[in-house]
Amino acid sequence: MAAYNQDAGTYSTVCKLGTGFDDAFLDGLPEMLEPYRSGEKPLTVDSKMMPDVWFDPTLVLEVTGAELSVSPIHTAASGIEGEDSGIAIRFPRFTGIVRRDKGPDQATTVEEIEEMYRMQPGKSERADAKDL
Repeated sequence: MAAYNQDAGTYSTVCKLGTGFDDAFLDGLPEMLEPYRSGEKPLTVDSKMMPDVWFDPTLVLEVTGAELSVSPIHTAASGIEGEDSGIAIRFPRFTGIVRRDKGPDQATTVEEIEEMYRMQPGKSERADAKDL
């Protein structure tokens, strides 16, 4: 899963998603995603991970999680707690809602995720001191 980085015009990863799906949704997922399948990593995707299959950022799924945490793997808010760190959604779960009313650039942005991360209690002074 990824969030739109308005400054870069790219989609930065925030989590892998594997829970919250019911059987009916999973059965229809391959057909839903097939039109967006890409033979290579889309130029607009900022990812350190290499999935088995790439998809153009098109669908918006609603995801919830326990908190936001620093990640050496995900690229959202790169550098927030050091050179090789980004932000990830911890324990992500699909809510069952596909937001067909929104395009991927209208979903939660990297900037909004970074702001939510900083609002959590107990974050480092380095992250809290950074300008929004």
